[in-house]
Amino acid sequence: KPSLYWDVPPPGFEHITPMQYKSMQSAGQIPATLMPETPQAAVAVVGSSITRQARRVYVGNLPFGFTETEMIDFFNQQMHLNGLAQAEGNPILACQINRDKNFAFLECRSIDETTNCMAFDGINFKGQSLKLRRPRDYQPLPSSSGLESGNTVGSGGLPGIISTVVPDSDQKVFVGGLPNYLNEDQVKELLISFGQLKSFNLVKDFSTGLSKGYAFAEYMDMTITDQAIAGLNGMQLGDKKIIVQRASVGAKNVSGANSMAHLQVPGMSGAAGSTSPTEVLCLLNMVVAEELADEEEYEDILEDIREECSRFGEVRSVEIPRPVPGVEVPGLGKVFIEFGSSLECQKAQHALTGRKFSNRVVVTSYFDPDKYHRREFQ
Repeated sequence: KPSLYWDVPPPGFEHITPMQYKSMQSAGQIPATLMPETPQAAVAVVGSSITRQARRVYVGNLPFGFTETEMIDFFNQQMHLNGLAQAEGNPILACQINRDKNFAFLECRSIDETTNCMAFDGINFKGQSLKLRRPRDYQPLPSSSGLESGNTVGSGGLPGIISTVVPDSDQKVFVGGLPNYLNEDQVKELLISFGQLKSFNLVKDFSTGLSKGYAFAEYMDMTITDQAIAGLNGMQLGDKKIIVQRASVGAKNVSGANSMAHLQVPGMSGAAGSTSPTEVLCLLNMVVAEELADEEEYEDILEDIREECSRFGEVRSVEIPRPVPGVEVPGLGKVFIEFGSSLECQKAQHALTGRKFSNRVVVTSYFDPDKYHRREFQ
């Protein structure tokens, strides 16, 4: 049980010795108002001014219609579930929401728990991927101060959470030319079709919250970066053609997007991102091998695609490469549709891009008819 006599460290000073605390107090680094007898109810308000800026977290990209209490409860629960709370009780003391500018500040009880809380950058709260940042006035405390114990979560983050901070590196990918109506989940889905993401950030207009049409990302597996760039760059999305390249290449290549569009794309070499429509349409991010292995499911998918595409014109043939055990099947995961004319194919391309199939965002590109007839899907 708590002692009636021994002193209790004030909030935010759990990790320093009484001697360090007294020397900081005598040096005037700690305000006299902050005394151990501060009542518990006032902890969130009084706090420690020297550590307050190190115990606050900025939270952006908020959903609509939630209360301060809901956000505090959510983060307290997540901190305990992930083993990031360093003691019993609630690590999150307070929350202030700015409804006009759609951001909030969380206040944590200790510096280490604040650092741990940053691991939730990108976590889903009521359908929105939250952005967690340090406040603008954040100054890391010198390591010699003894205020941080170093007992914090690793830089690898938490499994299942895609960070919204994409650090500058050779692996940072720039995705430009995105239609503004695509939301974060849809753009993420597009990128995840090549592999698991480590971080992702769709850049939005600060005042409206709408997409600015470009994003940055980094893959968990560095070897996937080139495949994703080759597979996505120059791809038609609605009425736009997206630009996908390493961010380190710089904006100088953005103007030359059309020349970039002729990268060798698996299954679409030579025709990738071609501005002139052909009569063959290639659909990506629609099917996965597991679905195609099941005979009944394959037939359903085939019929569904044929029926939908016939709305745009004559469907001459449909090819959906299926998995064969022990064999690398060219074009697996893609759907090829041959229309009666390039005009019909163009109508289908405009209508199907950005649609959802099995809850996946459809990506489209024109395909070389000669290669299609020779069944050269790769």
